[in-house]
Amino acid sequence: MSMSDAPAENPILRRLPLVIIAIVAIFGAFFLRDYLTFDALRDNREALLSFRDNNYLLTVLVFIAAYLVIVAFSLPGATIATLTGGFLFATFPGALFNITGATIGATAIFLAARWGFGEKLGAKLEGSEGVVKKIKDGIDENQWSMLFLIRLVPAVPFFMANLVPSFLEVPLRRFVISTFFGIIPGTVVYTSVGAGLGEVFARGETPNLGIIFEPAILLPIVGLCVLAALPIVIKALRGQKRI
Repeated sequence: MSMSDAPAENPILRRLPLVIIAIVAIFGAFFLRDYLTFDALRDNREALLSFRDNNYLLTVLVFIAAYLVIVAFSLPGATIATLTGGFLFATFPGALFNITGATIGATAIFLAARWGFGEKLGAKLEGSEGVVKKIKDGIDENQWSMLFLIRLVPAVPFFMANLVPSFLEVPLRRFVISTFFGIIPGTVVYTSVGAGLGEVFARGETPNLGIIFEPAILLPIVGLCVLAALPIVIKALRGQKRI
């Protein structure tokens, strides 16, 4: 068989990035969960602050790289990383560094999932019939709204919000933009909590990570969710009127 007759795609090679991500995620869940914790941050806070003061730019680059690795490989400690961003760099630019790392990491796992399964699965869904096809068409017609919704709703796991779009043929540019802007509200909240960790450490307390569910924080986020869902509702009402 000539080289031109060889298969154009190697299924194993296409799935290799996802396999590596899964292996690292399992490894991290067992061996890193004791290191990426609030206690670890508290115990090493002086060393971190000293390193930042002496190597600010390097600290920023290492922090963003570490954050994107945590997100890309679905490692434990994303919340702690967000708090660390606030603790080291204040709410701003800490929130910007957090959002940048999270967006790059999310894009990496999105591309890995799309390369491994997304394109074929998307084609199968497009060629299907009945309820499955209607659901996909509904999502396709409201991609911007749906993408922002899954980022804004705190109950949606971050890794799921990275994987689902890869199976629905969402354009890369649309995924990146909706991720970057969609995670801003929640990220700013947790970064601001991290910015106040100095006082929390001094009192020997732990931060209130449930703050995002308090009315003063949750209600504005719910309002953003309503705005994101509004185009979907309008399209549905227009469709009913045509009927």
